[in-house]
Amino acid sequence: MNDTREENTLRLPAHEFLDQAGIPYERGVFPSDTPKGAANVAHALGYEEAQMVKTLIFETGDGERVLVLVGGDRSAVSGHLKKAIGSRNIKMGSLEAVRETTGYEVGSVPPFHWQPAGFRSFVDAALMEYEVLGVGAGVWGEEILLAPEDLVKASRALVVNLTEKGHPVFLTMAH
Repeated sequence: MNDTREENTLRLPAHEFLDQAGIPYERGVFPSDTPKGAANVAHALGYEEAQMVKTLIFETGDGERVLVLVGGDRSAVSGHLKKAIGSRNIKMGSLEAVRETTGYEVGSVPPFHWQPAGFRSFVDAALMEYEVLGVGAGVWGEEILLAPEDLVKASRALVVNLTEKGHPVFLTMAH
């Protein structure tokens, strides 16, 4: 991907993190009055809704919080999510839990740079089928566009099947 950023544009912690890690990305900018939601961001940037990634925080019964990344047009299958996380007692994090965990408001949470060591993240395998994915940059109106492999690297995530019923959760990598 070409790096088409201009020097005078907004520099966010997520951009700094990717630059320091040497991970290529592009910036997607959309009007800040765009209604919230992956479908609206996708439409504004000219992508499919499935390519705009939802950054979700789930909480286990013992208080662990984990990051779950799924396409904007999908929802995680509850049983798959429980199996991936290894807990039968999980719930979506509250707005306050998301803010407390990530430092960001729901709607434009970047899926990297804020995680402490050992924080667990999961990327839905269906996202790996796209050339480009869009993730929140931390400010509404700014999107980070990057390759799925680079998202996995940046978020230190495990790729698992969270959305395809009837398919195993844990993938066997054939190379």
